[in-house]
Amino acid sequence: MKSPARRPARLPRAMLRALPLALTAALNVQAQVAPNKLDQVMVTATRSKLSLDRVLADTTVLTRADIERQGYGNLVDLLSRQGCFEMVRNGNPGSSSSVFLRGAHNQHTLLLVDGVRMDTQNGSGGAAWEAIPLAQIERVEIVRGAASAVYGSDAVAGVIQIFTRQGGDGAQLELGGALGSLGLGKGDMHLSGRLGDFDYALGAALERASGFNILRVNNAPPYLADRDGWSQESFNGRLGWQINAQHRLEALHTRADSDSGYDDAYAKPAPVVDDRSLHKTEISRALWAAQWTKGLSTEYSRGQSTERYETTSNGRSTYLTETEVRQQSLGASWQWTAGQQINLQLERREDQLINSGLRKSAGGQGSRSQDAVAASYLFSQGPWDAQLHMRRDKDSDFGGVNTGTLAAGWRPATGWRVWASAGSAFRAPTLYQIFSQYGPKDGGAALKPEHGRNRELGLSYEQGVNRASLTVYNNRIKDLISYDAGFIGQCPAYPVVVPKPATWDGCYGNLARVQLRGVSLQGGTELLGLQWQAGLDWQDPRDLVTDKRLGRRAKQLANLRVSKQLQDWTGGVQLRAVGSRFDDHANTRPLGGYALLNLDLGYRVNSQVRLQLNLDNALDKAYQTASGYAQAPRTLMLSVRLNPKL
Repeated sequence: MKSPARRPARLPRAMLRALPLALTAALNVQAQVAPNKLDQVMVTATRSKLSLDRVLADTTVLTRADIERQGYGNLVDLLSRQGCFEMVRNGNPGSSSSVFLRGAHNQHTLLLVDGVRMDTQNGSGGAAWEAIPLAQIERVEIVRGAASAVYGSDAVAGVIQIFTRQGGDGAQLELGGALGSLGLGKGDMHLSGRLGDFDYALGAALERASGFNILRVNNAPPYLADRDGWSQESFNGRLGWQINAQHRLEALHTRADSDSGYDDAYAKPAPVVDDRSLHKTEISRALWAAQWTKGLSTEYSRGQSTERYETTSNGRSTYLTETEVRQQSLGASWQWTAGQQINLQLERREDQLINSGLRKSAGGQGSRSQDAVAASYLFSQGPWDAQLHMRRDKDSDFGGVNTGTLAAGWRPATGWRVWASAGSAFRAPTLYQIFSQYGPKDGGAALKPEHGRNRELGLSYEQGVNRASLTVYNNRIKDLISYDAGFIGQCPAYPVVVPKPATWDGCYGNLARVQLRGVSLQGGTELLGLQWQAGLDWQDPRDLVTDKRLGRRAKQLANLRVSKQLQDWTGGVQLRAVGSRFDDHANTRPLGGYALLNLDLGYRVNSQVRLQLNLDNALDKAYQTASGYAQAPRTLMLSVRLNPKL
């Protein structure tokens, strides 16, 4: 018999009081001057290369070093340690996961992998975050705020773009391996280089773990009290051809297969073996980039992503859904004078869903297309910056949607910047919401897209090792699609009944309205010979119809990381705190807050060998992000990175 489940740890109030003091001290200290970081370049904010000090949005860039420093977990854990992010996961890293950016729903954050859109058209939609292989990622760019005027549907709360690893000058081989708690074993390989005008990159990774019992033993019905393991295999390949100084061709392909065990909540009697959830994700893209003149460049790309999800019981398939997103785009960028640039974009997107829950009249599958035209004007002169983005999307089901964003920034003194932006966004209904048995009887014409309007104001300072930013935002989303009995008059003519006692007497419709308000304070400095990074988020994600806080969202989020480098040694301490939440939108089932302490220690043996030790959840706190699903206990992992000379 296992011991009773531990109570979730409450959020330490003392820590929340201490974080603002630490941040204030960090901003007032006169630290040693280090090279300024404002020369970093971001692509995601405008779909063109732009210096970070010219980006008029709340952004974060994560490098390969940030990724390698992480111990337990995957992309979801990496994002959850950033400002304005929360995660919900039904157990281990292979389980169903959601990412909430600024308190928005999972489907309101757009995920791109090398420019290719990732989405599931099942249910409410959104990216399958748990299926993205962390080992193949070179860089992550995060843009917070409405971005539909640049990317179209889905970018209501923000955009996350992942760039997979690519080749460089000279042949390079990198090997990695790790062993840890929960029977965890990892291995990865990355080979890259250049041969004449061709550059290449190949990568493969494998991860397996026996896991832990993800369901609390006091749940009813009695679940299988065993260890629920997971595994993932991934591959990435990229080939580029620099035809000449003006033209480049590139092709890439990424694939990941994951397998995660879970206990069936409806099995009677209790199951004796785990059911399985199986994910297969594939991303492909072909690109032609051309520089016609010094100021005029174009880029044409064709991409496709496939996300296949299946559950099995005793080796038999119990559920299957597959989403395929195909897209092609032609973009042009013209910079006719220093500080003035115009970007134009033509884009087509085609979605297809195969799902056993779709209506018979739809043949078990649904499809649609969206055509778009977009234009952006970027201005930068002296201390002033301005950006205007406009886009029109035409959907084959519900017609056209216009979106726009206007932003302006001013640098009143060295290191200081103030900016403001206002933008609109939308999210198209998923194919499941349109064509399933729970969709409106009139199909897509009866469902309107969800619409968002976002306003935000930012103030930032960055000079040497000192940096700080304050962002205030207000995002209102209307026509939110939800399932409700109030739509019974719009439901399909035939009844939909599941085994008693539950009877589904509703369908999808545009009913809900939410407001996402908040303040985000982030900063960093060097103090007492240590590097400090701290962040506090106050947010109020609220349902305007019921005046209730959205389920599984906290009002307060906090991060603190203190690190030190001493010759060949590096070490860090990270504290992540999440306030109390409710497990449901009705705010009737409370979830306690929690604080996690993570430690990392690295040692560079020589130029070719590096060791790292991670202790995650060092205090062994029991906590839940969704009621009834346990999260990982204390884990220890030892990893090695090898860079042999070729």
